[in-house]
Amino acid sequence: MNDRSDFLYPRSRYYGRVKPENMVFNANLQEFAQRVNFICALETGGKLSPEDAYKQIKGLWKQLKRTKKQLGIGQEPFQPEDNNGDDPEAD
Repeated sequence: MNDRSDFLYPRSRYYGRVKPENMVFNANLQEFAQRVNFICALETGGKLSPEDAYKQIKGLWKQLKRTKKQLGIGQEPFQPEDNNGDDPEAD
């Protein structure tokens, strides 16, 4: 970890279904979690008021929801996992 940002903002590997939108959302979700962790630490240490912490986390949550919607995550829940043309419902 020579790079300071790797230390401060570690990223975990993605093990889910490999699609570009899933990987982008996963990166955004990890960033959200890291930033919430920092806000909680600042509030716990008395550097940030509970109201300010709540407002910041709420803003981050809205941003994450907006990203999810823009990426189309979860909009096609009944889409087959494997699109090889074998549709069991077509018979």
